[in-house]
Amino acid sequence: MNIFAVIILSALLLEFGLNLVADLLNIRHLETELPGEFSDTYDEETYRRSQEYTITNTKFGLLTSSFNLAVVLIFWFAGGFNELDQWVRNLELARIWDGLIYIGILGIARMLIGLPFSIYSTFVIEERFGFNRTTPKTFILDTLKSIGLGILLGGPLLAGILAFFMYGGSYAWLYAWGVVTAYTLFMQYIAPNWIMPIFNKFEPLEDGELRESIEKMAERAEFPLQGVFVMDGSRRSSKSNAFFTGFGKNKRIALFDTLIEKHSVRELVAVLAHEIGHYKKKHIHKNMVLGILQTGVMFGLLSIFLQSQGLFEAFYMEQMSVYAGLIFFGLLYTPIDLILSFFMQVLSRKHEYEADAFAARLIEDPENMVQALKRLSKDNLSNLTPHPFYVTLNYSHPPTLKRIRAIRSSGSRLEG
Repeated sequence: MNIFAVIILSALLLEFGLNLVADLLNIRHLETELPGEFSDTYDEETYRRSQEYTITNTKFGLLTSSFNLAVVLIFWFAGGFNELDQWVRNLELARIWDGLIYIGILGIARMLIGLPFSIYSTFVIEERFGFNRTTPKTFILDTLKSIGLGILLGGPLLAGILAFFMYGGSYAWLYAWGVVTAYTLFMQYIAPNWIMPIFNKFEPLEDGELRESIEKMAERAEFPLQGVFVMDGSRRSSKSNAFFTGFGKNKRIALFDTLIEKHSVRELVAVLAHEIGHYKKKHIHKNMVLGILQTGVMFGLLSIFLQSQGLFEAFYMEQMSVYAGLIFFGLLYTPIDLILSFFMQVLSRKHEYEADAFAARLIEDPENMVQALKRLSKDNLSNLTPHPFYVTLNYSHPPTLKRIRAIRSSGSRLEG
C-alpha cells in the first residue's frame, strides 16, 4: 500500500468517522422537553414524532454510509477498478469511448446500489411519517429522466473533459475549467425554463391578496419581480419549501404548493422576503464565483496527479488513463473536499442570517418570519435541538431557534 492509498483510505475512514461521531452526538443531544419557544406551534405528539424522525433517518443514514463505504473498499482491494479497465480496453474502441463506458458503468453501478436505499427511504420512512406522496410511477419516471439527462447533458461534457486532458497538453486544465464554467452558467440560465419543468409543473402565481402583497414587498425591496411561480411539490412530498433559481431574464422564485396551503399571506411574504434577501445580498453570485474558483483549483490539481503513476498503483491498475485518473483523483480529493465543505457550510449559514435580517427589516412585522420558521419546522418534523458538531458538519442553515433569536435581535435594533 503506497502513500496515495494510505491518504485515500485514511480520508475515507476519517470522513466516515466524523459523520459517525456527529450522528451519535446528535441523537444523544435530543431533549425530551419541548423548547419553550415552540410551545405555541408544537404539541407533545408532534415533538415526539420529530425526534423519532431524526433518530430513524440517522440510523438509516449510518446503514447507508456503512454499506457504501464497504462496497468501495471491497471493489478497490479486490482489484475491481483494474478488471473493469481491462474489459473496457478489450472492446478496442476510441480512448474517449473507453472513458465514457468506464465512468458510465461505475456511475450506473453506484446508482443501482443506492436504488434500494432510495426506495426504502421514500416508500417506507417518508411514508411512515406522513410525508411521501410519490407514486411508484413518478419514482420510476424521475429515475429514468435523471439517467436520460445525465447521458444527454453530462455525456458530452465528460467527453470534452476527457479530450482536453488526453490531447490538450499542459493547458488542458484551463480549457476544461473554461468549458465547465461556461456549461455551469448556461445550465443556470436554462434550468428554470427547460430542465426543472421536466420534473415539476410551474404555474404563475394567480392574482389575489398573496400576489398583491408580494408585489408591494418586492417594490419596497427594489427587486425586479419577473416571476413568482407555484411548484407542484405535493406530487412527491408534503414537505414545504421555497427557492430562488436562475439569473438574468430567467430568474424566478418558486413556492411549493404545500407551502401556500399551510401558511398565511404574511408568513408567505416573509419567506419570499428572505429569498429576495439572498438576491439583494448577492449570495447567489458569490456562491457561483466560489464554485468556479473551486473548480479551477480542482482541475489544476487534477492535471498534476494524472501524471502520477503512484496514484494508479494504489488501485492496482496495470495501465494509466485519464478516465480512471478522474475517479481516483475524486477519492484523493476527499480531505480537501472535507475542508472546503466546512467553510462553505459556515458561509452558507452566514448568508442565511443575512437574508433573515434583510427580511426582518423589509416586512412589516418580523414575527411573521418567526412564525413561518416555526411552522416550517413543525411541518417538516425538523430537529429543534441539533448538536453543534452535527450542525458544523451538515447544516447549510442555522438551527431554527438560533435563526429566531437573530431575527428578533435584528427587529429590536430596527425599532431602536
